[in-house]
Amino acid sequence: MRRAAAFALLAILAFVAVAQGERVQRGNLIVSLDGSYAPLTLPRDRKAPVSVHLDAGLQTADRSVLPRVTRVELGIPGQGAIDTRGLPTCTPRQLRNTTTEKALELCRPALIGTGRMVAQVKIPNQAPFMVHARLLAFNGKVKGHRAVIVHGLSVRPPTVVALPFLVELRPGKFGTVLVAHLPQNLGPWPRFAHFEVDLFRRYEYRGRSHSYISASCPIPKILTAGFFSFAKATFTLADGRRISTGIARSCRAR
Repeated sequence: MRRAAAFALLAILAFVAVAQGERVQRGNLIVSLDGSYAPLTLPRDRKAPVSVHLDAGLQTADRSVLPRVTRVELGIPGQGAIDTRGLPTCTPRQLRNTTTEKALELCRPALIGTGRMVAQVKIPNQAPFMVHARLLAFNGKVKGHRAVIVHGLSVRPPTVVALPFLVELRPGKFGTVLVAHLPQNLGPWPRFAHFEVDLFRRYEYRGRSHSYISASCPIPKILTAGFFSFAKATFTLADGRRISTGIARSCRAR
């Protein structure tokens, strides 16, 4: 009993220590990451449907112009899984130059999430200014690879982007990684300051219920709660620098 109590206390202390968002500074650049999932109570030995919220941002310590980002990687842990069997898909070509309403009309069956983004626009001989965009996330395929297609629309100035994040499976702590390359022709989007997205989708396929994202809480039976590495964000800048940070979260087992 004492051993179990000690493990439980350690888990609680660890949860308190890591439950907040993380910030990492490299030189003048600061990257932040926060996030959550629901429900908090999950099976030990099998995966169950979850919704995921991610919140990431970049800022400069002296408020100077943000650097261009050329690559974004978002990792989720090995006890999480993405299931797209029987889920309709959408392509970047379908979403290019569409309004939010038109994107939903064309691809609503493939919708897996929503969000928002703030990016910085730098125009020669003018002060930088911020644009705000609404995001839609769709299940997709790019050259045969699974992907999350992010549709972003800003009203002022009018700008639309359809950006694919390829789903990659890798060994290690973060078994699933969403990877996007941001070409220079994306306009203001590569100088993004902040984005947040909620991913969740339940659907039926061949008489069975599926969830786009599922997870378990694989902790020892002696414990009722524990913690795990929840997400990692890595940004590659135009000058070749890479900056990343990760967060951990608690789970309860049933």
